[in-house]
Amino acid sequence: MLSFSHYLEQAEAKHPDFKLRLAHISKPLPAAKLAKIPDDRWLSVLSQCVFQAGFNWTVVENKWPRFEEVFCNFRPDVLVMWPQEQYEKFMQDASIIRHMAKINAVYENALFFTDLQHEHGSAAAWFATWKPEDYATNLAEFRRRSTRGGGRTGQVFLRRMGVDTLMFSGDMILALTSMGVIDGVPSSKASWKKLQEATDRWRDETGFSLSELSQILAWSVGPREHG
Repeated sequence: MLSFSHYLEQAEAKHPDFKLRLAHISKPLPAAKLAKIPDDRWLSVLSQCVFQAGFNWTVVENKWPRFEEVFCNFRPDVLVMWPQEQYEKFMQDASIIRHMAKINAVYENALFFTDLQHEHGSAAAWFATWKPEDYATNLAEFRRRSTRGGGRTGQVFLRRMGVDTLMFSGDMILALTSMGVIDGVPSSKASWKKLQEATDRWRDETGFSLSELSQILAWSVGPREHG
């Protein structure tokens, strides 16, 4: 297995400010802090990521205070009680982004978070149990149970919330494929197993989190994308 020192050396060679970057690298929150984040904030951020997918992020961000108003601050217990007609009415509200599938995703993810509350006490408690050695399994479960939370959308959501996660940017994947760690964005059980084994070893080698490994991998390719 390739030593992660290769990627560290490449990142340092490509970025004169590498030490400064490393000092300010994005790190995951401790589990205790994740568990204290209210579930409405988890739903709000996931919903914002869903609406930003394929759309101008700044426009969505500027409209988000209005989203908070019309969706009752994204309280799952309130949103799951609304009839479908209530969500359909939002298609007449020009103050938000009128996209029926994404509006429905707010309701469906409120149901998902409510299920997590019944299973774990809170949605936050579930995310707080995630361990990096179980990353592939946990991410697959999140993608299966959430609505429109797959791919880049889910990765951005998890990173914003402080969950220890990989970000499959083009540079990050190129860093892995160029050295034969994986063949592309993992999609099969075999490719996920290879990626999990690699990150497990690199965490043991360096003490870095998944989030830190991901960013350094991207930096090792060039100054374009974040991992």
